[in-house]
Amino acid sequence: QLVESGGGLVQSGGSLRLSCTASRMIFSTFSPLDWGWYIQAPGKQRELVASITKNGVTNYADFVKGRFTMSRNNSRKTVWLQMNGLKPEDTGVYYCNTLEQSQAWGQGTQVTVSS
Repeated sequence: QLVESGGGLVQSGGSLRLSCTASRMIFSTFSPLDWGWYIQAPGKQRELVASITKNGVTNYADFVKGRFTMSRNNSRKTVWLQMNGLKPEDTGVYYCNTLEQSQAWGQGTQVTVSS
């Protein structure tokens, strides 16, 4: 029910905008939740990249601060991740989920950054 999109192959320094829609959730269940974007890099565990609270307060991992911006639209049940200044180490599969990881994981969207 979590559908991620927007990934692709970009050169170092490029930009991508990822989207995640909770297609089977309703507004009243989506909006009170805090959401996150996660990366699973090759050979590594999934880790949190960015988060946004129900009130729109964002937080970022140190390695993406100043480059990534997370946003949300509750009526559209969607969160986005604007990724600028991409680096090869940003390569991985990106997923969204609540901060409690309460939803079934989607298929993710592959981001590949070439040097």
